[in-house]
Order: sequence, then structure tokens, then C-alpha cells
Amino acid sequence: MAAALLQGIWRYRGFILGSVQREFQSKYRNSLFGAAWTVLNPLAMIVVYTVIFSQVMGSRLAGAAATQTYAYSIYLCAGTLTWALFAEITGRSQSVFLENANLIKKLQFPRICLPIIVVLNAGVNFIIIFGLFTVFLLATGNFPGWTFVGLLPLLLIEILFAIGLGMILGVLNVFFRDVGQFFTILLQFWFWFTPIVYPLTTLPEAVRGWLVFNPMAALMHAYQTILLHGQWPEWASLWPITLLGLACCALGLRLFRKRAGEMVDEL
Repeated sequence: MAAALLQGIWRYRGFILGSVQREFQSKYRNSLFGAAWTVLNPLAMIVVYTVIFSQVMGSRLAGAAATQTYAYSIYLCAGTLTWALFAEITGRSQSVFLENANLIKKLQFPRICLPIIVVLNAGVNFIIIFGLFTVFLLATGNFPGWTFVGLLPLLLIEILFAIGLGMILGVLNVFFRDVGQFFTILLQFWFWFTPIVYPLTTLPEAVRGWLVFNPMAALMHAYQTILLHGQWPEWASLWPITLLGLACCALGLRLFRKRAGEMVDEL
């Protein structure tokens, strides 16, 4: 079954890559600044957060990082940029089948191509933004060194979890349209329940205990450990989100295969 799935994806690789290219171009076709908006939008958010919170939160960062000039900006970017990748994949995946209803009904192609297109589109946006952030780290002398390669397994874990969760939401949203609305609200609460804008040390001890139920908290902390402190993360702390990601992917594929025919009728 897995081999047939991979063969189908490879056979339609032209369709996948063409869709990614068309979506990227159409997003900025009539825009004066074009693809620059991919950078300007998150940059504006980061500047606002940094200006508002840097004086309050910067001194609360743990260890020697509290005395670094750009410490809070790096801490903030480590969380917001990687969270944006997660939010884009899950947000787009939960509506991908609804948005492509006409395509699904008119053309015969592996429907699994649609979530893959979502991941690739999000990946392109992330590479552009994170590439500029990496330039900033190099220019300010804050590049973490060899530990930077530790970001690759973290990104794989995040994408695995995001696409698995996104596929589950995408299938359910076809039959229960409230799922998408509910997840949009949940995602906002989820962001603020994750230590991204504020350091973990600002939370009361009683509240910190609840973060064990937030799979993204350990992942965000791992990103911050590498980018802010230049240290390897505690890999053992990432087993829960890795296993959860694998479980979500397995459940998402099972739902997708079982309900694929019903989805076409529902759409």
C-alpha cells in the first residue's frame, strides 16, 4: 500500500511541482512588492513583538543570554518562524479538500498530492523567511555553529506532526464544517499556551506542569536551545511529539483511504 502511494506521488510529481509554482506566482501576481510580502508580513509582526516585549522579557531569559543585545529577538524568531510553519501546514491542510473540490470532482489524480502541495508551499515560504533570519544571525555574530544542523531533525518532526494532524482535520472538515472553525480558534490559544513570546521562567510553577500536555512546547524549546544558546537540545524530550506525529500520520492516512470515496460525494 505504501509503495503504491509513493509510486502515485512520483508519477504526478509534475502536477505537484507545477501547483506549487502556480500558487506562489498567483499570490503576488498583481502586487507591487511581489514576493517581498512573504518577508514583510512576518517581519512586521516580529518587530512589533520585539519593540513591545524586549525590554520586559529580555531580562527574564535564562543564563548568559539575558545580557546579549539580540537575545530576545533571536528567542522570538526561533519560536514565531517555526510556529508559522506549523500553523500554515495545519491551517491550509484542514481546508485543502474543500478549496480543491472542483479539481477533485473533475480530475483523476492521487488525492494525497494535495497535502503534499500544502507542505511544499509552506516550505518555500519558510525557507525564504528563515534564510533571512540565518543571514541576521551571521551578520550579528550569533550563528550557533555546528548545532545549527540540529534544526533539520526538528523540522522533520514538526512537519510530520503538522501534516498528520492536518490530514485528520482536512478529512473531518469535509463532513463536519465546524472542525475548521474550531481549529482556527484552538490554534490561537495553542500559540499563547506555548512559550514563544514569553520565556518559560515567567510562568508560575503550577502552570509549567501543564506544558507536558503541549507537544509543541518541547519542540519550540529545542529550537530556542539551538538558536539562542548554541547547544544541542534534549532529544529525549522530543519522543512524545515524534510518536504523536507518527500516530497522526497513520490515522490521517487511514481516514483518507477509508473516506476518499465519500469525500467526493460530500464535496
